Amino acid sequence: MEHINWHDFQRVELRIGTIVEVQDFPEARNPAYKLRVDFGGNIGIKKSSAQITKLYSKSDLLGKQVMAVVNFPPKQIGPIMSECLVTGVHREDGAVVLVSPDQPLPNGARLA
Repeated sequence: MEHINWHDFQRVELRIGTIVEVQDFPEARNPAYKLRVDFGGNIGIKKSSAQITKLYSKSDLLGKQVMAVVNFPPKQIGPIMSECLVTGVHREDGAVVLVSPDQPLPNGARLA
């Protein structure tokens, strides 16, 4: 494991956002959804893709708050330009569990 210093960690913008749109992503190599996540007025709505179809339906995701990295450069993923990285943790079976707050937070709230 490589260690980082506090300054490195502070540069990562981990923010809370609310999923406002979920679409199927049939062009993806692995099953995935296309997401639009609202991070509030200062950041706005950003697009992402997420391989989370094993545990979440589209209706489960709509309105769900998630934690995402919002300051990576955009990345082309198939036909969409991903603008943020929605975070999750792999279970032993490979399914991804999203990182989300256990209480409602304002969109754009930063990890403390």
